[in-house]
Amino acid sequence: MTQLEKARKGLVTEEMKIGAAEEGVEPEYIRQGMVDGNIVICRNVNHTTIQPLAIGLGLRTKVNANIGTSKDNNDLKLELEKLQIATAAGADAVMDLSTGGDLAVIRKAIMEKATVAIGTVPIYQAAVKILQEKKAISEMTAEDMFAVIEENGRDGVDFITVHCGVNRCSVAAVEGQGRVLGIVSRGGSMTANWMFCNKKENPLYEDYDRLVEIAHRYDMVLSLGDGLRPGAIDDATDQGQLQELIILGELASRARAAGVQVMIEGPGHVPITEIEANIKLQKKICQGAPFYVLGPLPTDIAPGYDHITSAIGGAIAGAAGADFLCYVTPAEHLRLPTLADVREGVIAARIAAHIADIAKNIRGARQRDRKMSQCRKNFDWQGQVDLSIDPEKTVELLEKSKSAQDEGCSMCGEFCAIRLGKR
Repeated sequence: MTQLEKARKGLVTEEMKIGAAEEGVEPEYIRQGMVDGNIVICRNVNHTTIQPLAIGLGLRTKVNANIGTSKDNNDLKLELEKLQIATAAGADAVMDLSTGGDLAVIRKAIMEKATVAIGTVPIYQAAVKILQEKKAISEMTAEDMFAVIEENGRDGVDFITVHCGVNRCSVAAVEGQGRVLGIVSRGGSMTANWMFCNKKENPLYEDYDRLVEIAHRYDMVLSLGDGLRPGAIDDATDQGQLQELIILGELASRARAAGVQVMIEGPGHVPITEIEANIKLQKKICQGAPFYVLGPLPTDIAPGYDHITSAIGGAIAGAAGADFLCYVTPAEHLRLPTLADVREGVIAARIAAHIADIAKNIRGARQRDRKMSQCRKNFDWQGQVDLSIDPEKTVELLEKSKSAQDEGCSMCGEFCAIRLGKR
């Protein structure tokens, strides 16, 4: 039985207990949330070396970091360093988005070293295999796609992004309305191109029950991908995006009925005035399924600073009910991230997640801020370091005031307002 099937039978599993202890809630809360479809637990039955990761309603907003090779930059050692950096910086999960080299070897190495939940996008591996055989991506077969999904499950991948909502209907909606930037998801674009070249329906949509069976076998969470997400704010909340979301809502219900857990991905680039509406639409259409968001990015003109753009959008999305933030690094839209980029991306996303948790009244979130204020009042420097999201940078920047005998930092010195206000 899967975790969801056990929850429906009233069983509280060890995974639910661990998730509850991490969140400071009762195990029954996790179990009921799984039954209701608004909480998932990510841990493949073959990946028992990691802690199970609970995501969803009433729980701390989680953060994912993307790593992975490309054809131009294929260094497994570097990607394993990124895994370590992301985890040390506080990422709750890591996705391997590799598209260069032997993807099976890379994934297995990451799985072996991982201490957090691992996700993948299996169609990347299917596409790379075909290209390595000197064929076009359009020459992939449905069997190629499902074989790779099975392989990912067998290897212990905890959640997979699958672009099942990219079908003839949703792609036609994109083409009918027109877009500034078209399809920007790699997996979505591969799927749409395959459909166009083969004059066939998306196999992951057409034979969705087969996909669900594989996920059930390994208790993998299906992360139903936003293959038609907007890549420009002018394309946000258009017919294609919404048509795909409606399809994902239907597919989420089918997966749950079969005992498989589901998250929904979205929504990409969205103007700040539409973020809350996007979250509420997803929650309504997908019956409260956990929402895994990339950003959202509320402006298109900040290359080099898109970790900040994403943190702004992520905080608003999280406050409105998004459950899982995918980080964006300063390198987004420009190149593969460096180790420093990965760290900055995770920290920025964690800041956004914490701001969201304060808004959602998540247990302990606001109390941490109150403790920080008390430490500032008492000039408790070590307390401030320990409570900060990035203690390493806090220590690096901290410069105590000599003129005020260490009461205050060097910005105000003897004119420190807190010092002067002491009675």
